[in-house]
Amino acid sequence: MYSPAMETLRTALAVFRLAAQNRQLVRVGLSFAAFCAVQTGVWLALLVYAYRVGGAGAASAIALVQLLPGVVLSPFLASLADRWRPARVLAGGYLALAASASVLALVMALDGPAALVFALAPIVNLALCIPRPAQATTLPGVVQSPEELAAANGAQGWIESFSMIGAPLLVALLLSLDGPAVAVGAMAVLALGAAVCVLPVEGPRVFGHDRGAAPGVRAVVAASARVVASNRAVLLLLLVMAAQYAIVGALDLLFVVLAINELGMGQAGAGYLTAAFGAGGLAAAVVTAALIGRRRLAPALIGGAALASVALVALAALPPVGGAFLLVAAAGLGRTVLDVTGRTLLQRTSPPTVLAGVFGILESLLNAGLALGSVLVPLLIWLGGVQVALIGTAGLLVILLVITGRQLWIVDSQADVPLTEIYLLRSIPLFAGLPAPAVETLARSLERVQVPGGSVLIRQGDPGDRYYAIGRGALTVFRDGREVATLSRGDGVGEIALLRDTPRTATVVAGADAEVYALERELFLLAVTGHPGAARSANAVVDERLADLERRGTAAHPG
Repeated sequence: MYSPAMETLRTALAVFRLAAQNRQLVRVGLSFAAFCAVQTGVWLALLVYAYRVGGAGAASAIALVQLLPGVVLSPFLASLADRWRPARVLAGGYLALAASASVLALVMALDGPAALVFALAPIVNLALCIPRPAQATTLPGVVQSPEELAAANGAQGWIESFSMIGAPLLVALLLSLDGPAVAVGAMAVLALGAAVCVLPVEGPRVFGHDRGAAPGVRAVVAASARVVASNRAVLLLLLVMAAQYAIVGALDLLFVVLAINELGMGQAGAGYLTAAFGAGGLAAAVVTAALIGRRRLAPALIGGAALASVALVALAALPPVGGAFLLVAAAGLGRTVLDVTGRTLLQRTSPPTVLAGVFGILESLLNAGLALGSVLVPLLIWLGGVQVALIGTAGLLVILLVITGRQLWIVDSQADVPLTEIYLLRSIPLFAGLPAPAVETLARSLERVQVPGGSVLIRQGDPGDRYYAIGRGALTVFRDGREVATLSRGDGVGEIALLRDTPRTATVVAGADAEVYALERELFLLAVTGHPGAARSANAVVDERLADLERRGTAAHPG
């Protein structure tokens, strides 16, 4: 029997299977899974450590100590991915995380003073601020189609949900056996594994200064700040994401208080409640899978926020342990849908040239949100107990919906940045000299063309009418019936006939099913010849290939 929901899920799973064939994307995903586990595990272990030392006040204090430096420094750390290859920055961030967590675990294992643990905690958190912006900038250059990018964004939500189940359960086990020190040490090992996993990933080049000197950190951060200040859509999405992390920060501490004081589950119970929150996020996989390829995301974002707020209000009634787990899971489901849709909208809305910087500002605001939630909980508990704290936390989401709902709807209807196509064009030397706005304009004008295996894309002697950028698959080049070259993703075909106004110099055939992005002659010529730097680069490329043609008596590259 036909079911629209099942058909949507089958389509989504087919996209994920396609993405799984991309080895670099798989490596990035696996490393991100380890990172999410480390982020959740270290945070939970330190909250339990501080609560044992000095109660809810100490737990709130260690949260603030960790987060406040990140509020200030996150944009600067994130700008590294706008200056150097983001994949290299990603690996470096994981290594820094592994090293700092190892030192923290050693101090805790040796029963070092609590003051030293509090001093080392923000260093670990600063290392945690590096990977997410680098990940956001690496992904569009690693994926090979818009569907893969959508699948990768959806998969990140799944991965975070898995980590919020697995990491708390692991930490709960380690806390019950050997305490926070061993838990933090295990997270350090996972961080090292993430670095090893992502090291072979080449990733995209840096935007805007491939052939020149990279701008300074301050210049990159300033450019990102100007984009946020001038782009209301980006600013709105950043504030929404920060607000939902205030909820997360509040719940992280509330789970500790609920487990130990209200539900009688002991310190390991905090891990079990956090795992239930992650299980709800995993259930959100069905929702986020249905969003793959969808044009509108605001309804799901608003619905996720509403579900989380209702679940938290219901949790304030403090039902039996089983009911508490179900409500925590429902809150996790709603929050995950909000997070995935919000990040995807931010990725669609932000200019690619400062994407890492924008996500760095997001990291700063996320730290601020977590800090706000951690401070809010002790205050609300003092005012009226755990019930008031839960209702107050839910109230943040209600306020968020009332203030931003209409604006989010408008932003959603206008967001359409073709990231995959932009990164593809940037990988082709012919377009390296073009400024970012020109590349984005070209990317919006590209037409995706499916080329079945064995079919002819370009025929020798025909007039040139289009330029083709290869997005997926391999194309074989023949001149006078003889094979002369094989082209793949990152290569382009057709520029010689367009720039020199000559017939096609070769025939191009798809060996297997392939996908290309076509650009009409007029748009190609206007973009390439209308910019002095790009024109020089294009003419140099064509002159070199024509000289090679004359020297060898055959074409090494099709026109």
